[in-house]
Amino acid sequence: TAEMRPLVCVLCLLLPCAVRSEDYTEDEQMIISLILQDDTRPEPGAEPSARFYRCTKDAWRIPGQYLVVLRDGSHEGHVQRTARRLRATAARRGYLIEVLQTFSGGLHGFLVRMSSDVLDMAMKLPHVEYIEEDSSIFAQAVPWNLDRIVLSKHTAGMYSPPNDGDQVGVYLLDTSVQSTHREIEGRVLITDFNSVPEEDGVRVHRQASKCDSHGTHTAGVVGGHGSGVARRASVHSVRVLNCQGKGTVSGALAGLEYVRASVLEQPYSQPPVVLLPFAGGFSHTLNKACRMMARGGAILVAAAGNYRDDACLYSPASEPQVITVGATDFADQPLSIGTTGTNFGRCVDLFAPGDDIVSASSDCATCFTAKSGTSQAAAHVAGIAAVILNSSPNLTSTEVLQRLLQYSVKHAINPSAFPEEHRLATPSMVAALPTSTSKGLIAQWFGGGLLCRSEWSAKSGSSYSDTSAARCLPGEEMFSCSSFSPSGVRAGESISILEGQKECVAHNTFGGQGVYAIARCCTWSGYSSADFSHPGCSSHSVSGDATDTIHPLRGHQKGCSGRAGVRSHALCCQAPDLECQVKEHSPSAFTEQVELSCEEGWTLTGCTALSRGSVTHGAYPRENTCLVKSSGGGKGTTVVAICCRSSQA
Repeated sequence: TAEMRPLVCVLCLLLPCAVRSEDYTEDEQMIISLILQDDTRPEPGAEPSARFYRCTKDAWRIPGQYLVVLRDGSHEGHVQRTARRLRATAARRGYLIEVLQTFSGGLHGFLVRMSSDVLDMAMKLPHVEYIEEDSSIFAQAVPWNLDRIVLSKHTAGMYSPPNDGDQVGVYLLDTSVQSTHREIEGRVLITDFNSVPEEDGVRVHRQASKCDSHGTHTAGVVGGHGSGVARRASVHSVRVLNCQGKGTVSGALAGLEYVRASVLEQPYSQPPVVLLPFAGGFSHTLNKACRMMARGGAILVAAAGNYRDDACLYSPASEPQVITVGATDFADQPLSIGTTGTNFGRCVDLFAPGDDIVSASSDCATCFTAKSGTSQAAAHVAGIAAVILNSSPNLTSTEVLQRLLQYSVKHAINPSAFPEEHRLATPSMVAALPTSTSKGLIAQWFGGGLLCRSEWSAKSGSSYSDTSAARCLPGEEMFSCSSFSPSGVRAGESISILEGQKECVAHNTFGGQGVYAIARCCTWSGYSSADFSHPGCSSHSVSGDATDTIHPLRGHQKGCSGRAGVRSHALCCQAPDLECQVKEHSPSAFTEQVELSCEEGWTLTGCTALSRGSVTHGAYPRENTCLVKSSGGGKGTTVVAICCRSSQA
C-alpha cells in the first residue's frame, strides 16, 4: 500500500536487495510479516483455536501469569518461535510481555507474564493447544501449629476444626491490616479507628508492607483461608500500633472504647472476642478498662509478652479477667528467641503455638512469612475462642477460659524450663480445639459439666504477719483453699469475704520466707436447693506452728475435723447435682512429694495434706492432681483429694 511504502524502502536500504525472500530464516520472515501486517485486517482464524483454563479455586489464581502449552509433536524450535511471535504480536498492539521460562521436556511451551488483553492473540497462534492461568500449590501437611491444636483424629493434610467461627467477630487491636491479602480478603473489616503515636526517628519507612506487617500476620492466624484457626470469623481491624509496632496506653484505651461502642450498637450480636497482641508495663488504667470490657461480656485475649519475665509485670497480661497466653515451640516447650522468650508465671492462663508460625505477609497480596512470639500464640487462642463461641454463644469470659483449659493438652510443658520461683504457678497446658463436632454434645457437656482451675496468689512477704490472697473470677465458685511455702514454714490458710467475694488467704509465720495461697475455682450449673456437697477444708494456726491435721469427713456427715489450737474452715456449696468422694493416699515410707489424681470423669475440687510427723510445705492442685511436698523425715504425708462430678453429665 502507499502508506507502507516508506517502511518498505527503509527495509530495502537495510537489507541487500539481491537477497531473495527464500534466503530469510522462518523467524525473520515471521517478524517482517507481522510488522508489515495491516492492523485493520483480522488475523487468520478470527476465532481462538486454543482452549483456556483457569484454577477452580479463585483464591489460588495468579492473574497475569500464564502457561502457553503447544500441541503434541512440537519441538524446541516451535517453542522459541511461538514465544517470539507472541512478543511481536503484542508489541504491535502496544503491549509488553515477559517470557519467564520455557519448557522443552515432557511438554513444550513457556510461562509468560502478560496482560489478559493479550490472551486472545496468544490463543490464535499456530501450534498452541491451550493456555492455562498459573496458580498456587500448597504442601499438604497441616502447618505444625494447626496440627498441634487439633486433638481429634483427622485426615492427613487436612485441618478440621469443629466449626469455622462464622458467627463470631474478633476485634484486633494491632497495626493496620492489608485487607486485600489473599489469606484474609473478605474476612477483614477495616474500621475508621486510628489512634497511634508518631514513629520514632526522622527516617521512617511507611510503606504498607511495614505498617501492615504485624496486623496482617496476626489476622491471618485468627481467620486466614489457609493459615487461620477460625477461617470464617470476621476480623475487625482497630489500629492502635504504628508502623514500628508501637502504641500508647491511652491509644489502647481509646481502642477499647471504640470496640465497646461498636458492640453496643449491635445489642443482639454474639459476644465479641477482643485480641490484644501487645504488651506494655503494668498499667492500672489499662487493666481496669480490660476488666470492665470483660464484665460487659467481651472475651479478651492478650499476649503474655516476649520478655522472658513474669507476665504479672505487664499489661494487659496481668489483668485476671483477660485470658493471657504464653508461647510454645514445636516441642511444647516455652518459646525462646535469642535473649528473649515467652513470659511466664501465675498471670499466664495457658500456652499456645508461637514459634515459626506461617501466615499472611504484607509484602504482597500472595506473600507468606513466618513470625514468632506471644502475639501469634494469643491469635491461636482467639481463634479457638471463636470456635467455642460459635457453638455456645452465651458463654461468659470466665466460662470460655474454663473451656479453653478443659480442652488443652495437660502436663505438656517441662516446669524446669521456668525460673524456680515460677515453676509451680505457671500452667503446663497448651491450647487445643474442642474434639466434638456436635453442637448438641458440646452443649450437653457444658450444661452439666464441672470445670475447675487453680488460681495462685503472689508470694507473701517474709514478716510474721504477712499474708497473700487468691480470688476466683466472677462466675466461679471457690471450692477449696490451700497454701504452700517453699521453705516449709507457714501458718496455714483461712477464708475471708472481701467486697462480697470469697478470698483464700495464706499466712506466713516466724522464720517463714513467704507463702502462696491457692484457690480452686469451679464453674457448673444446676444448683438450686439447699443440699450441700462435700466441703473443701483448710486450717489456720493462730499460734503460728501450723501442722496439717484438718480432714474432710466421709459419708453423709459433711464437715471438717480438726484439733485444738487450729481454726478450721469448710467451704460448702449448694450443688445437689454434684456427687463427690474423698480419696486418700499414704505412702508406706517418707516421700518428698506425694500426689493423687481424680479418675477420668471426675474433677478435683479439694486438695489437702495430713502430716504424719513430717514438715508439710502445703498442698496444691495442678490440673486434676493434688500434690503435697514435705521434708524433715518422719513418716511423710497423706494426700487427700476431693473428687466431684455432675450426676447429670
